[in-house]
Amino acid sequence: MIIWLASYPKSGNTWVRSMVSSLLYSNDGNFNFELMLKVSQFPEKKYFKDFVNDFGNFNEIKESWILAQDKINLDNQIKILKTHQGKYTVDKNSFTNNQNTLATIYIVRDPRTLITSISNHYTLSIDGACDFLTTPQIIGNTKKWEDKETGMQCLLGKWSDHYRSWTRNKNNLLLIKYEDLIQNPENEFKKIIYFLKKYLDIKTDDSKNKKILETTSFENLKKMEQKGLFKENVLNKKDDSKVNFFHLGPANNWKNNINENAKNKIEKNFYDEMRELKYL
Repeated sequence: MIIWLASYPKSGNTWVRSMVSSLLYSNDGNFNFELMLKVSQFPEKKYFKDFVNDFGNFNEIKESWILAQDKINLDNQIKILKTHQGKYTVDKNSFTNNQNTLATIYIVRDPRTLITSISNHYTLSIDGACDFLTTPQIIGNTKKWEDKETGMQCLLGKWSDHYRSWTRNKNNLLLIKYEDLIQNPENEFKKIIYFLKKYLDIKTDDSKNKKILETTSFENLKKMEQKGLFKENVLNKKDDSKVNFFHLGPANNWKNNINENAKNKIEKNFYDEMRELKYL
């Protein structure tokens, strides 16, 4: 069955994925990006190639969500998958079900801070990034298999829709706030370990955990990206240059980076969710 690492884009999923992959797949906790590949992304073309003919057709994709997961779970092993897909039901097609999903770690981030990261990642203006968050979105590659073997369409919905879709059912759910990861990564990592130990036999100790936190710190991940070791960058839509994936991190203070109009729009659209998460 699947344990999901789920989040809206740019909310810290890759950071948590690096921690979890080091925890599960290294002996000493020393992170490298090859380890992270062991936590695959879903949906991904390799899981759908037996079910989808046109990867640009979202209707085919949604009709194959469960089929792809059924096939993944034929080995009856627990695996961890990353996703940005909302946990939606579209035209009676559910993204996942109880037969395929064991548990979820959902990473959430203040949507006001997200604006700057979305702006950088998708080459949008601040107002454009604000619109991205407040308008239902489908993201992902629409090219044929032969053109690009990775990436598939994901239905995000609005930021609030995405958050609600994954956290409505509290059973087997761990909610991690990006801001808490910034403030106290050791404490949040302990929560993740405790949660995963409910489902997996995990071997670790203080020495390994310390090394994981050191080598998966935002600063270290950014340095590794600058050395060309990170392969999941996107391209700037204006000039095809690579966009820095690890952008501002702890230095991203929405009060300094977004305009009053964007702030007000986000707070108005997501008032209930932000109050619930104590962002307001």
